[in-house]
Amino acid sequence: MNKLLLLISALMLLVSTQVFAADAAAGKVKSAQCAACHGANGISPMGLYPNLAGQKEQYLTKQMADFKSGVRKDPTMQAMVAALSDEDIANLSAFYADLK
Repeated sequence: MNKLLLLISALMLLVSTQVFAADAAAGKVKSAQCAACHGANGISPMGLYPNLAGQKEQYLTKQMADFKSGVRKDPTMQAMVAALSDEDIANLSAFYADLK
């Protein structure tokens, strides 16, 4: 079952990066909901939450896809990404990857 979930995540990552031309500006708008924990500029104000600024776009996309599919378990993050489309995830990933 875990192998199936990993395969699905990998396929989601592949499809989402090929179908959508990521729009970092749209990601910035969507990132408002992320700012409380991850900071307005992707630098978390609290040590509990990871910094997202400057992370690789593919890494961010995979992590969000894994939370959405349930491969990664975290109730807060699963709730946050549940309503995100693949396009939203690609845009958010592009936005945070562009930050220094």
